[in-house]
Amino acid sequence: MVLQRDLPVAVWGEADPGERVTVEFAGRRAEAVADTAGRWRVTLAPLAASAEPRPLTVRGTEVRTFRDVLVGEVWFCSGQSNMEKPIGPWKHTPPTDDYESVLARSDHPTLRVFQFPRAGVAQPGDGTVAWHPAGPEVLRRTKFSAVAYHFAEELVARLGVPVGVINSSHGSSRIEAWMPPEVFREVPELRGLEREEFLPPVAATQATRLYQSMVAPFAPYTLRGFLWYQGESNCLNAEHELYAVKLRALVAAWRRAWEQPAAPFYYVQLAPFAYSRRENPAIPLTVEALPALWEAQAAALDVPGTGMVVTTDLAGDASDIHPSNKQDVGWRLARLALAETYGRKDSAAHSARFAGVRRIGGNQLEVAFTQGGGLRSRDGGPLTDFAVAGSDRKFHPADAVVAGDKVVVSSPAVAEPVAVRFGWHETARPNLVNGAGLPTAPFRSDRWPVVRAAVP
Repeated sequence: MVLQRDLPVAVWGEADPGERVTVEFAGRRAEAVADTAGRWRVTLAPLAASAEPRPLTVRGTEVRTFRDVLVGEVWFCSGQSNMEKPIGPWKHTPPTDDYESVLARSDHPTLRVFQFPRAGVAQPGDGTVAWHPAGPEVLRRTKFSAVAYHFAEELVARLGVPVGVINSSHGSSRIEAWMPPEVFREVPELRGLEREEFLPPVAATQATRLYQSMVAPFAPYTLRGFLWYQGESNCLNAEHELYAVKLRALVAAWRRAWEQPAAPFYYVQLAPFAYSRRENPAIPLTVEALPALWEAQAAALDVPGTGMVVTTDLAGDASDIHPSNKQDVGWRLARLALAETYGRKDSAAHSARFAGVRRIGGNQLEVAFTQGGGLRSRDGGPLTDFAVAGSDRKFHPADAVVAGDKVVVSSPAVAEPVAVRFGWHETARPNLVNGAGLPTAPFRSDRWPVVRAAVP
């Protein structure tokens, strides 16, 4: 396994009530006495990173020794099927890009993976519920998350220390399933939602269930931070602002469970997909339902220590809800961690985001951005997917040109524009990128009502 460096390390377990337990590792020693329920826990003093395989020994009336234990960086990865999707072929989805060469180069003795099966139920021989050094056979057998693996692969290369990644994800799950029961009592907007019965395809993942079976068992395993890739199932529910409330509550709950109030939490903004064209949906969606969820995902960035990667350029033809390019998703998450968690100034990690708009005369609006240095067209063509509207709230496609770190937009159909939107369509794949080559996050400057469901 990998233990987290530079932080006090929690080690815990079960024994007979009153039994004295001693934990030893790398010259550190700690003792505890099991409580009346047989639970015990110790904390080892912080450890420096080390790729030297060493034993961790737990002594009570019995002795357990865990061998080949390294010290480095540990991340917990979770979400629904786009986090769960492994390297290579999977179910009825296209295989991940370039998977054969990815597997061929995947022997990394200091990259350790822990795959947790759905609801914690392992199958004989699947290799889950155990730590393994990364390698082709392990990644195939465990069906380890492609996003989590590519994230860890980049950290190992850039940091030069061991990295451990835990993947505990479940396809077709709503965010409520990953939240503890107390959240639904503490957050006023969420009270009572834990009693909602989810319909297929999320019927097996009712509120709080996956938290109890796939999250709580890992706390308080000391780690650096969390990765999250989820939202498709909540988009199918036509959610908007409430998803931001749920995401903020999830971040707070997980940090509290791990007793790490500042642990970084990085997540993936959903890729374009034609939700409105799904056959026989429970809720018919409009082309604005996904942009509305994008807006909610971005809104949760007001929580300190969070970050989001944009994937509007990674969706292929937007007909597959599981885009096959998982390498860039993992690498972008790694760039976020390198820049924000590890202070690597050479890691350009942020997409440009809308910062404001002003009228500059005639029918032109000037749009300002954060992280907008080096704005350009990714493909060298005219900028796409901008639209403007006047006071009648009717949007028209707009011409857009880069002006330094800003973009000037206009439309001959709108004499007096008052609002601008960018990428505001479920299958939009805009070509505006910043100097880091990262896609600009979709946005709107207005706060007019958005129609997310095609029927009431």
